[in-house]
Amino acid sequence: MAGEEHTVSGVAGRYATALFELALEEKALDKIEADLNRFNQALDAVDDLRRLVQSPVFSAEEQGRALAAVLDEIKIEGLTKNFLLLVAKNRRLFAAPDMIRAFRALLADHRGETSATVTAASKLTEAQATALKQALKAALGKDVMLDQRIDPSLIGGLMVKVGSRMVDTSLRTKLISLKHAMKEVG
Repeated sequence: MAGEEHTVSGVAGRYATALFELALEEKALDKIEADLNRFNQALDAVDDLRRLVQSPVFSAEEQGRALAAVLDEIKIEGLTKNFLLLVAKNRRLFAAPDMIRAFRALLADHRGETSATVTAASKLTEAQATALKQALKAALGKDVMLDQRIDPSLIGGLMVKVGSRMVDTSLRTKLISLKHAMKEVG
């Protein structure tokens, strides 16, 4: 797993690769990363923005106008703003979360890091995220960039995915296993 290559493919991969190459050329990787993280946080926090991004009902023009206002509000400008507006114009805004993940994977690979997707029942605190990064670094021998997701149906615990490996310590999975074990006994 330590030598695992990050591969990005599909629409999200093509867009993310183009953004990554432009950001690398302009020496703006950190700024683009911060902007994309801010946009992703807004997507997680605002239901109306998530509907705007995911719904095919809105025209490209409507998405573009609304997105421009949102980007101005959360102070995203320059290359990131132009990129997201182009994505909206091309009717690919629904794939923006996948594009952000693919960009993060390319960035992690460029930095010699690995990325891990962590799904929890609620948002991890800074202390929890730091402890998890340290544990993963000890196990993998590389710095780890976390992509956090929230799934309340997990009830508790975590699901951690690094490359093709996944560790599921969620309470939901443990309860399902217990349910199956009890069916076999009875």
